[in-house]
Amino acid sequence: MMKVSIILWLIISVVCPAVYMHYVFIYGTLKKGQSNHSIIKNTTNGQAEFLARARTVERYPLVIATKNNYPFLLNVPGMGQRVHGEIYCVDQKMLDFLDEFEACPELYQRTTVQVEVQDGDGEGANTLKPGRFMDAFVYSTTRYEPEWLQKPTYENYDTNGDHGLQYHEDTSPE
Repeated sequence: MMKVSIILWLIISVVCPAVYMHYVFIYGTLKKGQSNHSIIKNTTNGQAEFLARARTVERYPLVIATKNNYPFLLNVPGMGQRVHGEIYCVDQKMLDFLDEFEACPELYQRTTVQVEVQDGDGEGANTLKPGRFMDAFVYSTTRYEPEWLQKPTYENYDTNGDHGLQYHEDTSPE
């Protein structure tokens, strides 16, 4: 009987592997209402469920840089502001897609950041409770021009914000 249980467990674990989900903190163009939000909602890229709005526990410089006005979270803890964003629960397929979309590790690096849940008006049963502290992946960068540290920092990115630096996609040929 024990041998049958082991064989059954092996079959189930190979045929129906556990789906590992990851928390991702999004602060830029992938947020609701921003120009690339449709990417995170596109199920051909993988699964993503909005859970809550949150902000970083540590302060970070969120700057807008490059000719395309990309939002960058500089991986310089203690500088800048507590950055507001959204927490999503994503599957491995979406995480892999986001790595490619964010040009990880060339442009951004996927690191872990601690965030505080602000509200729990998520779309499903996995809604998070306000005040909860948790770790989530974030796409930040340690590769930036020194003058970026002199740029204005933002606590909440919006491409149509009063900064006048509207995001636009890079359309140059590769």
